[in-house]
Amino acid sequence: MRPEVGGVARDLDGSLVGSAPDELPGAWLCGDWDPALACAGASAPAGCCVPVSRAAAPRAWKTGTGFSSTFTGERRPKDDQVFEAVGTTDELSSAIGFALELVAEKGHPFAEELQKIQCSLQDVGSALATPRSSAREAHLRCAAFEAGPILELEQWIDRYSSQLPPLTAFILPSGGKSSSALHFCRAVCRRAERRVVPLVQMGETDANVAKFLNRLSDYLFTLARYAAMKEGNQEKIYKKNDPSDRA
Repeated sequence: MRPEVGGVARDLDGSLVGSAPDELPGAWLCGDWDPALACAGASAPAGCCVPVSRAAAPRAWKTGTGFSSTFTGERRPKDDQVFEAVGTTDELSSAIGFALELVAEKGHPFAEELQKIQCSLQDVGSALATPRSSAREAHLRCAAFEAGPILELEQWIDRYSSQLPPLTAFILPSGGKSSSALHFCRAVCRRAERRVVPLVQMGETDANVAKFLNRLSDYLFTLARYAAMKEGNQEKIYKKNDPSDRA
């Protein structure tokens, strides 16, 4: 939740909370505060809306009008394509967090990679929440998503793929708890990519975001197979159901 500024409290997504009129625009920024300075870690001047943790802030209630704010301060319905994409990437990060716990229990060294990916997904969310149609140059600088994480994913994919036996048949999500959880992450990642592609086509977000999610799904598939192999678990192979086998 954001602190109360000028009698108006704001949530982290920019939504007005408490008794403030809902038609007032929620915003990530107040006054002339440059978000590029926030990216650099500078402190916001007095009177500026800045995020604080929910635990540290006094309790206030959102208005529940079905609208939320982008990083640029634009109000959109909560089922807008931007928030669909942001929400799905958040769901993906949560799924990866669950898989990470299973992976860590097995002592897999790639647990650190998954945590790094979760941080990259936070950056993805920032980029998605900054639609270009309403963004200033300072917004775009703050929420830019660079190609570095994409190249890193490609390197990881090559490393693990070189240690795996070649695929000779379709496999089912299987291979133990770690592997199955990573397959689930892959499926959520594909859905996130489908939510992002229309935004790229409309020019609302950087193509690097969609490319990152595309590579991430490949990485998660490869990692699922690798986890199964390292744990000594057999992957289940797809077999077409034969009607003659029915009792």
